[in-house]
Amino acid sequence: MTMDVHQLQAKLREHQSAMFQQGFLDDQFSQLQKLQDESTPDFVLEVVTMFFDDSENLLKNMARCLEQVPADFKQIDAYAHQYKGSSASVGAARVKSVCATFRTFCETKNLDGCMRCLQQLQQEYSLLKNSLQYLFRLQKDIKASGGSFS
Repeated sequence: MTMDVHQLQAKLREHQSAMFQQGFLDDQFSQLQKLQDESTPDFVLEVVTMFFDDSENLLKNMARCLEQVPADFKQIDAYAHQYKGSSASVGAARVKSVCATFRTFCETKNLDGCMRCLQQLQQEYSLLKNSLQYLFRLQKDIKASGGSFS
């Protein structure tokens, strides 16, 4: 193994611990990683990819509901509830937290609050997605160099 693999492994560890420190991920993500083994080498990638697809659909649907006059708070709340569950299942802590706030604004039918939450969700999701894609890219490079990661 070359020094490159060790550098990549160090980068991966650093990036992943930063994601935890910055609150992007919580222990649920670690639990997912523990379920990945030789027989399911892409388990985490597959679960997170489904989360990405879910996220994009839910964000689109929420935006559509908020544009309606009057806004359908009951439906938006249902989407926020679904998104909260989906983000909790992959350990997306910051997304989950914004969803909880979103639901509070839905209950009080606060349109401005909901609009702000939607923007914040889109931003948090985008940051998380970029960060996780970088993590998976590092893992792929490590594998391609004959190294392993845990």
